[in-house]
Amino acid sequence: MAMNVVARKALQVFWKRYPQAEIPLGTWYQIVSKGEWSGPADLERAFGNNVDFVGDNRAIVDIGGNKYRLVVHFSYKFKTALIKFVGTHEEYDRIDAETV
Repeated sequence: MAMNVVARKALQVFWKRYPQAEIPLGTWYQIVSKGEWSGPADLERAFGNNVDFVGDNRAIVDIGGNKYRLVVHFSYKFKTALIKFVGTHEEYDRIDAETV
């Protein structure tokens, strides 16, 4: 069963502000929505050094050569990825990835 990505609209709103983000964010969406992720190790295999993990099953993903960041809460059991934050690297530096 593939992963359901919740809040795709947040990606679309973001890439309207930053058009150069559309391709890398769209690529991330396609990979995640078609994947069958059972845990963080699967994400590490897919995204390598471009993903870090914090508490509450959250992943921080570097997008577009580290120009943008995503914070995503994964529920592996329910096959759901909830986008909690999408922003520039600078915007990311002003949030707490564990509570956003």
